[in-house]
Amino acid sequence: MIRYRFYPTLLNVFSRYLQGGPVSEADVLAVVNRVPRPATAAQERGTSFEEAVIKGTDEERFDPTILAKVRKLLPRPIVDVQVYCQWEIDDVLFYGYVDLIGKFKAVDLKTTSSYQKDRYVHNHQNLYLHALKTKGIRLMEYVVTDFQDVYVESYALTNPIDRQLEEIRLFKTFLNEHRALITDKKIFVDG
Repeated sequence: MIRYRFYPTLLNVFSRYLQGGPVSEADVLAVVNRVPRPATAAQERGTSFEEAVIKGTDEERFDPTILAKVRKLLPRPIVDVQVYCQWEIDDVLFYGYVDLIGKFKAVDLKTTSSYQKDRYVHNHQNLYLHALKTKGIRLMEYVVTDFQDVYVESYALTNPIDRQLEEIRLFKTFLNEHRALITDKKIFVDG
């Protein structure tokens, strides 16, 4: 029986909180409660870049060499874009959208000011693989640019997800301990 609804951004914020990143308990609760925050310039640039790569919108804003490198890494053919995914993990409905899928791989486009190798190894978006395996998807790739170069991280269905599953368990505990502070009850199936 589903009791919670989680999406990757929420779980990734909680993960950074657990790992001692620059995320406070209040920050986690703000994301849970969907407190509106204005998009940063970096977030807006990332969204614009994704639109330029996939739809060709405002391509002139970006280096054509970088656009070409990213497009070369996309699946051929692209089967679908902004694909809804969901996977039941015990009493959790995990859901979200992956940028695009081909016949065998899903791709999420990422932008960053500074890239570090294996940055996405524990990203909760890796769970999309399990949600998409019925569509024949066997590989999750992050195509990442720092606007100087392009990087790829690939994860197969066999990639361990123990850490992500443990963080989901810990997040349920966190939510129950802070239930009185949660104003947006959509995260709980029982309201």
